[in-house]
Amino acid sequence: MSEPSVEVRWGEALGRIEASAWDALHDGGNPFVRHAFLHGLERTGCLQAHLGWQPHHLTLWRGETLAAAAPCYVKTNSHGEFVFDHAWAHAYSRYGLSYFPKLLCAVPYSPVSGPRLLARDVADRRALAMALAAACNDAGFSSAHVNFHDAAEAALFDGTWMPRSDIQYQWTNAGGWTDFEGFLGAFDHKHRKNIRQERAKVARAGITFRIVHGDEAEEDDLRAMHGFYVGTFNEYGNRPALTLEFLHHLASVMPRSLVIILAMRAGCVIAGALCLRGTDTLYGRYWGASETHTGLHFETCYYQGIDYCLREGLTRFEPGAQGEHKIARGFLPTTVHSHHWIAEPAFREALADWCREESAAVAGHRETLLARSPFRQGVP
Repeated sequence: MSEPSVEVRWGEALGRIEASAWDALHDGGNPFVRHAFLHGLERTGCLQAHLGWQPHHLTLWRGETLAAAAPCYVKTNSHGEFVFDHAWAHAYSRYGLSYFPKLLCAVPYSPVSGPRLLARDVADRRALAMALAAACNDAGFSSAHVNFHDAAEAALFDGTWMPRSDIQYQWTNAGGWTDFEGFLGAFDHKHRKNIRQERAKVARAGITFRIVHGDEAEEDDLRAMHGFYVGTFNEYGNRPALTLEFLHHLASVMPRSLVIILAMRAGCVIAGALCLRGTDTLYGRYWGASETHTGLHFETCYYQGIDYCLREGLTRFEPGAQGEHKIARGFLPTTVHSHHWIAEPAFREALADWCREESAAVAGHRETLLARSPFRQGVP
């Protein structure tokens, strides 16, 4: 018998797709593409149309069997994406064209690399990329964007897609370290001394730490962490999107994936860092504090996370986007990837040249940054 033909469906709500069918399309190593995470964003009020997010997921079906899927959103702005295309939107506007709406394949508010084209085989993943481009023509979108995809997925895009790259700062257990002192032993003297001094200042301030997973977190822990997150966003004039209900959701349905680092002083929680855990990676997402102490940010967001990875046998720690100050603390510049399809041929040609120049500049900048590595010569 011949194999059933593939049907492309658009606008599928995750609530209408069986979680087991969606999660069978990836290996489960990255928590951000799990049905529970993405559906949680939708059902707990984190994604709202007036903020520019409209779920519009792409799925491929063979009969009643889900063969492939991609988390997609119709965007009416570039908020919460972290692959910046504001100049592209301005260029469209100058020529009397509308850049929005556009189609985005990504994880909302999460500049975290991972699989984006979810399928059991390469042919279906390529079919997803083709369907994304076709949707732009059919729906009149200006463009399609696949942000922070795995490096291996780059081969799935044909030559009409434009690659972009950027730099994040990530920790890897390149030395097979088993504890923090062993990790510090790979540093040169200056950087090792600086980190020890930073950690000592936090300890002298009477600050201790408690790490809880979702199934260990009390109501007060979740409320405190959400309050820190909201406070940080308000401090910088940004709009917090994640709701307290979403943290409750993660604690309930992804209990061992949710990791909260809490700083304590005089019996009170004074700071927190919200993380997610994958199979071999810890992902730092948000932090906040109610008190100011020298070194508190570094200890809460970086050193406690490295300690956790070393204890738990995790080999990678991605503490979030941006921040060259992370290099001195053992987080080395790492290339992250995205691909972009532009419907307007003239803009596609012009932007292709721009993307090539940008990628060359990013690669050169990464080499310059690597020269600032804190590790002793010859140490990874």
